[in-house]
Amino acid sequence: MVYLFLAEGFEEIEAFCPLDLMRRAGLEVATVGVGGEYITGAHAITVRADMTDAEFSAVSNREADMIFLPGGMPGTLNLGASETVRDAIRSAAEDKKYIAAICAAPSILGDMGLLLGKEAICYPGFEKQLVGATISEKRVVLDGNILTAAGMGVAMEFGLALVALLQGKEAAER
Repeated sequence: MVYLFLAEGFEEIEAFCPLDLMRRAGLEVATVGVGGEYITGAHAITVRADMTDAEFSAVSNREADMIFLPGGMPGTLNLGASETVRDAIRSAAEDKKYIAAICAAPSILGDMGLLLGKEAICYPGFEKQLVGATISEKRVVLDGNILTAAGMGVAMEFGLALVALLQGKEAAER
């Protein structure tokens, strides 16, 4: 199961393009609304999440295959301020599960010390917040269990990388 966290002000393309690709590939993905069931993105698109963060907290996130964080502002700040999100990231890191973050969202991983010695990328201007990372020139970067991407312009490439990680390269090519 992939858990895609949505917080007020998330970047819609960074969430929905990869979500669509993963579901087309047959992956189970649940959207998690941070702070409620209805979440409004950075461009005033309101969506109904599959579950709230309170409901997520009641399930075992140890069964997650991946935690996925879209960027956007103030979405990234709202994700980073959520203890539920931070707990999910910590659990995934401890269990060596995949953690995916795009645009500004890799800054949350930097803040949590998860990028030390790793190669990563983010939206231009957030590099200093990728504490301990080697900043990549690639658009999408996998280092160990952490996948990062530069921003909304690479949302499809990022989504296909997510599919390849969880379903294999052939599924991504299909």
